[in-house]
Amino acid sequence: MTTMTRPTTLPPGPTAPRAVQGAYALTQPLRGMRRLKQRYGDAFTVNVPIFGNAVVISGPAEIKQLFTSGPELVDNLEVNLGRVLGSRSMFALSGEEHKRQRKLLVPPFHGRRLAAYEKIVEEETVRELATWPEGKSFATLPSMMRITLNAILRAVFGAEGAEFAELRELLPPFVTLGSRLAVLPIPKRGRVNPWRRFERMRREYDAIVDRLIAKARTEEKDDVLSMMLQTRYDDGSGLSREEIADQLLTLLTAGHETTATTLAWAVERLRRHPALLAELDEGDPKLLDATILEVQRTRPVIDLTARQVKQDGFRLGRWTLPKGYAVLVSIALIHDDDAVFPRAGTFDPHRFLGARPDLYQWIPFGGGTRRCLGAAFATMEMTVVLRTLLRDFTLVPTDAPGERWHSRGVAYAPAKGGRAVVRRRTTGGEQ
Repeated sequence: MTTMTRPTTLPPGPTAPRAVQGAYALTQPLRGMRRLKQRYGDAFTVNVPIFGNAVVISGPAEIKQLFTSGPELVDNLEVNLGRVLGSRSMFALSGEEHKRQRKLLVPPFHGRRLAAYEKIVEEETVRELATWPEGKSFATLPSMMRITLNAILRAVFGAEGAEFAELRELLPPFVTLGSRLAVLPIPKRGRVNPWRRFERMRREYDAIVDRLIAKARTEEKDDVLSMMLQTRYDDGSGLSREEIADQLLTLLTAGHETTATTLAWAVERLRRHPALLAELDEGDPKLLDATILEVQRTRPVIDLTARQVKQDGFRLGRWTLPKGYAVLVSIALIHDDDAVFPRAGTFDPHRFLGARPDLYQWIPFGGGTRRCLGAAFATMEMTVVLRTLLRDFTLVPTDAPGERWHSRGVAYAPAKGGRAVVRRRTTGGEQ
């Protein structure tokens, strides 16, 4: 790789005006990507609101090159989720500042620390599953949302009592509004503006976090917030209140709706594969792990991860990109590629038995230095929830067509909410 200035060479792409391409992207997001790949190949150039001029890639070699390129070549987008999560969010930080803060936030989500949160997730799962009706069709997504929200509030925020109740009421509409604002080119000015409501909710959130921080300073607890207060940069300074509030919101946003949506997709997929359900009844944890990997491959809830070119003449595979261009990685397109995943259109968890996925090809959490910080926490949540669900309930199979993809702003959910019909197991695992 070299950074010498070269003539720009871009992949082909549509020539329609930005507004037209933006409307197409909003109304036909996943189907539109597939059509563009069919027409132009595994790389194409688009011009859309928010991202502007961008190259979309889905070839494994170019994706790996992008993820392994240094921040002097490609780094965070100038327009990013920081506008809804806060200027100190991991999504907003770049370069050394991003690396410095990421180093502080990795330890709470690995090893023994992570195992300590499993009990919380199981408690919340058992509590929610107790409300499930037997023999009646219902959407599981709302339940999964409550489980992941409650688990994060307890394990990450250390919330209980009044603060737990207030955050549980505030955060769902707050996150939903934020995810919509993140993908819509709505300016922050104007008399009638959804940003005003969002900013009012953000002030409420900050006030609650201030109280949680004050309590955490006087109590000995094992939640992520308490560890944030104890951690120190190399110069001995700690995280500021603003950094803590923004990072807590980032961890919530990255690990709540996306994890819950993947769990709803898991229910949707499992009900359509009764032979797999029968295998899972035998309790093989490796097959459960493989199933979670395959759900994330076939139903990624986030389709795009992105970088921005920071030096003119950046050579990416066959192309030479100018400074300022966004590079968008389509997760769905590489996951659907038969050359990468044989019989990619088939839901088959067995492909991951005894073979861990390549993290430059299986990329539901993004990749490189900006891979999702809470990936391990999310995986633990999904494992515990599904393990508990399959232990306590039988999922009734269905021959109904698979649920369509539905955009919820940032995440793609099953259109009917991952509907299920369940029967409670008796003691000993018998139906």
